[in-house]
Amino acid sequence: MTPACKQDDRPDKDGPALEPKDLTRPEMIPKAQCTESCPPGSRKHVPKERSSCCYECIPCVEGEISNKSDSEKCRRCPDHEWPNENKTVCVSKLLEFLSYSDDVISVIVLSGSMLLLTLTAGILRIFIKYQDTPIVRANNKNLSFVLLVSIMLSFFCVFLFLGHPVDGTCMLRQISAGILLSVSVSSLLAKTIMVYIAFKATKPGSVWRRLTGVKLPNCVLLICSSVQVVLCMSWVTFSPPFQELDMHSYKEKMVAQCNKGSDLCFYSVLGYIGILATLSFITAFLVRTLPDSFNEAKYITFSMLVFCSVWIAMIPAYLSTKGKYMVAMEIFALLTSNAGLLSCIFSPKCYIILCRPETNTKSYILKSRIL
Repeated sequence: MTPACKQDDRPDKDGPALEPKDLTRPEMIPKAQCTESCPPGSRKHVPKERSSCCYECIPCVEGEISNKSDSEKCRRCPDHEWPNENKTVCVSKLLEFLSYSDDVISVIVLSGSMLLLTLTAGILRIFIKYQDTPIVRANNKNLSFVLLVSIMLSFFCVFLFLGHPVDGTCMLRQISAGILLSVSVSSLLAKTIMVYIAFKATKPGSVWRRLTGVKLPNCVLLICSSVQVVLCMSWVTFSPPFQELDMHSYKEKMVAQCNKGSDLCFYSVLGYIGILATLSFITAFLVRTLPDSFNEAKYITFSMLVFCSVWIAMIPAYLSTKGKYMVAMEIFALLTSNAGLLSCIFSPKCYIILCRPETNTKSYILKSRIL
C-alpha cells in the first residue's frame, strides 16, 4: 500500500517553511458571489442567464421597504404609512385636514366669515330699528328678517367645515347648509310671488285680492323649506355622511374628510336648491318691470343670477379637486352665494334708509305714484 501523504513542515531547500492558512478568519474565507451585498432599501434580482451567486440590486418600488441586507423581496407598507427617503422603514403618513389655525386658507375663510357675519348683523339691526318704515315693510318685512337670519346662520355654518371632521360635524355641515340655503331661496321666491300678486290685486274686482297678506308667502316659505327638510332627514336616516381617511389620493399623506354617504342624496339636496333658484330667477325676471313701489324683483333677478352662477361654477371645480381643497370649494360657494344675496337684496334698501331718508316716507311714495 502507498503511504498517505503527509504535510511537510520542514523548510525546503530554497526558503523557510510556509505557515498554514487560518481559514477561520472572515477575511480569509473565499466568497462564492460576484456581486456586493444589496443594502437595505433594495432587493436581490437574479437574471435568468446568470447563476444564483451573481445578482443585481434593485431599489424597492414606491410604497415598499427592506430593512436588511440581501433581502429577497421588499415589504409593502400599510395604508396609513409610507417609506422614508431610504426606503428602510415605514413612517406614519401626515394627516391633512382644513384646520382652524395652521392653514392660510382657514385664516382667509375665518376672516371673511367674521366680516360677513358682522355686516349681516349690522343690516339686521338697521332693519329692526327702521322696521316701521315703508321700504322695510315693502314685500313683507317678515320675509326680509327670515332671509337675513338664514344668511347669518349660513355664515356660521362655515365653522362646521373647519377642523378635524367627525361623524357629527359631517352630518351637520351638509344638512344645515342645504336647509339654510333652501330657506333663503324660498323666501326670495315668496317675495317675487307677492310682487306679482300685489300688481294683479290693484285691478278693480280682481280675485287676487284674496291672496294678499302674510298667509300666502308664509305658506310658500314653509312648503318649499319642508321639502328640503324631508330630503335631508331621509339622507341622515338611510345613508348619513361620515368621517373617513383617504389614504390613496396622496402618497405621503392621508386626508381626514367627510364621505357623503349617498351621492344620490347629496345631489338631490343640491338639485332641489337649484330648482328653487331657477324658479325664483324666472319669476323675478318676469315681474321685474311691474310698476310697484320698492319693487325688489330686479334685485332678486340679479341676486339669483349671481347665486346660480356661483353654484354652477362650483360643481366642476368641486369634482376636480380633492382633500382640503374640496372643502375649501364648498366654503367658497357658501360664502360667495350668500354674500351675493346680502349685497343684491339689502344694499339698495340700506342706501335709501341711511343716505336718502326723505324717500323712505309714505308721502314720497304716494307722490311718486301720482307722478
